[in-house]
Amino acid sequence: MIAFALHGGAGAKAGRDYGREITHMKGLAKIARHNLHNGARALDVVTETVRSLEDSGLYVAGKGASPNAAGVFELDASLMSGADRRAGAVAALAGYKNPVVIARAVMEKTPHVLLAGDGARQFAEAQGFETVSDDYFTRAGAFESNYPPGTLAHGTVGCVCLDSYGDLASATSTAGVFGKLPGRVGDTPIIGAGTWADDHAAISCTGQGEYFLRVQAAAQVAFRIGAGQGAFESAGQVLEQIVRMGGEGGLIVITRAGEVHAPFRSAGMKRAYFSDNGDIVSEAF
Repeated sequence: MIAFALHGGAGAKAGRDYGREITHMKGLAKIARHNLHNGARALDVVTETVRSLEDSGLYVAGKGASPNAAGVFELDASLMSGADRRAGAVAALAGYKNPVVIARAVMEKTPHVLLAGDGARQFAEAQGFETVSDDYFTRAGAFESNYPPGTLAHGTVGCVCLDSYGDLASATSTAGVFGKLPGRVGDTPIIGAGTWADDHAAISCTGQGEYFLRVQAAAQVAFRIGAGQGAFESAGQVLEQIVRMGGEGGLIVITRAGEVHAPFRSAGMKRAYFSDNGDIVSEAF
């Protein structure tokens, strides 16, 4: 049994053509399916998928990042292995290309889970990761939205996976909300809020991170599933909590049994997914 889902953010807007993103996401799902059928591990699949999403420039993460209010590109990412609950994350990282890969290095090469700001930058430099200048970024948010200052407009990418060994993993990456204050950190790099994986489920969230933080959305979904609640019901009830507080967004979730859901409470959510040998679904609304 294998299963896979990715999202390109819950910031999809009615009336915009997401054909490129839908094609791109489906292509990544095809690659993941091939690799999983050939024995790839879940943690490697989510890392590589999110790295590819970051590199594409099509989403508000990695190359597609939008700057903060001071004009600085601060990136966040995290990932988690369900088999042993190892996790790594970086927050407010500036000057580097692939925060999800650096987050994995935090997990594998330090005793820590999260490095932030200049500490994350110093770690990335010491590890020899690729630096980038501001010219690298395509500013995907510039055509995603035209929100007034202070609006929690957002864009995030993520991936969850169940491999043939029965292991789950999750990874999430973002440039955060548009026009954010310098140093702002949302749910994406916070294990339990934007990313979670354990023996029961793997979850990656997208939306207005301030709300996902306040309900510990990703972990709450997994804990509900672990307590015996259905995955679809668990995700729906957590998203309803966010909506009641005035937020919006969505998530992707995979269970140990290979059940896949991609619910959202927003205008749309770019996503692609499959379960075992089923067809790949790729859509934005």
